[in-house]
Amino acid sequence: MSIKYNVAVVGATGAVGEELFRVMRDLNFPVGELLPLASANSLGKNIEYNGKEYPVVELTDTVFEEHEVHIAFFSAGGSISAKFAKYAVESGAVVIDNTSHFRMEPNIPLVVPEVNPEDIQLWKETGIIANPNCSTIQMVQALKPLDDLYAQSGGIKRVDVSTYQATSGAGKAGMEELVMQMQAFFNFSLNEAQKEAFSHQIALNVIPQVDKAMESGFTKEEEKMVYETQKILHKDIQVAATCVRVPVLRSHSESITVTFGEDVDVDVDECRKVINDFENVEVMDNLEEGIYPMPILSTDTDITLVGRIRKDIYAKNILHFFNVADQVRVGAATNSVRIGLKWIELMKDELC
Repeated sequence: MSIKYNVAVVGATGAVGEELFRVMRDLNFPVGELLPLASANSLGKNIEYNGKEYPVVELTDTVFEEHEVHIAFFSAGGSISAKFAKYAVESGAVVIDNTSHFRMEPNIPLVVPEVNPEDIQLWKETGIIANPNCSTIQMVQALKPLDDLYAQSGGIKRVDVSTYQATSGAGKAGMEELVMQMQAFFNFSLNEAQKEAFSHQIALNVIPQVDKAMESGFTKEEEKMVYETQKILHKDIQVAATCVRVPVLRSHSESITVTFGEDVDVDVDECRKVINDFENVEVMDNLEEGIYPMPILSTDTDITLVGRIRKDIYAKNILHFFNVADQVRVGAATNSVRIGLKWIELMKDELC
């Protein structure tokens, strides 16, 4: 008889929370009892999961004590995780946190299961496993096989990345704002449309700023990609990021340039093969036939798509490629659920 786990979802009515339920169903997560948690504003709402209705319960200091929870997914913002994650841990649950609050804590593992599953075993120190930034997740899924391919020559030395981030990165409010502004455009009233989720109009525009400005001249989102990549890969890779918000509903895209050691002579065919063979990554790469990753192809999937793989014209040790993944799934909900599944595997191995 398979073991079932009681699961709590904090932020159950948000965009990522709603996607968590879909992903758990799609990936056959062994759910026993389900506890949807949200603020008092969501009381009276129900969550449907596998044909059963679950009432939303208010998130409080004592709710984890009142319910036997084994796994708690947090997707309600960093301040909520900062306040309530400790109560889940104290009750005996493992917390899988989808916010930025715990990511760079040295004693908390930051995990992309395909890349560094071995780090999950460090969860016992704090009871918390952190889910990386969405843009970092899809990037390291492509970087890991390339780093391994040229490991004998020192692997990857530097990464330069420009992101094209969908409005889903700002949650439901971001997606709704794009839709409303496009509706206003076709009604000849775009100048009157609200601008709340983003600092500038997002419809028919691109905004070269995601998150707040930092002293470095980069944004917080860009710095996340630098330091999270280094932590996940356990390597001091140089990373420079430019993060841009684009008028797309779902799926982030990235243009990535990878620099290997000077003695590496990049073999594009080998690079395509190791990327395509990597778990949950698929190569789509035929420029002449117009086959390459695009948001409309990755949206509502759990696969990171990689294409436009090509060697630099001037330097033999530089590779360029383009990748796309659904930010709400691969970049958030799916990665969290995959962490949970790997944690369950780890616990089963310890019991054997």
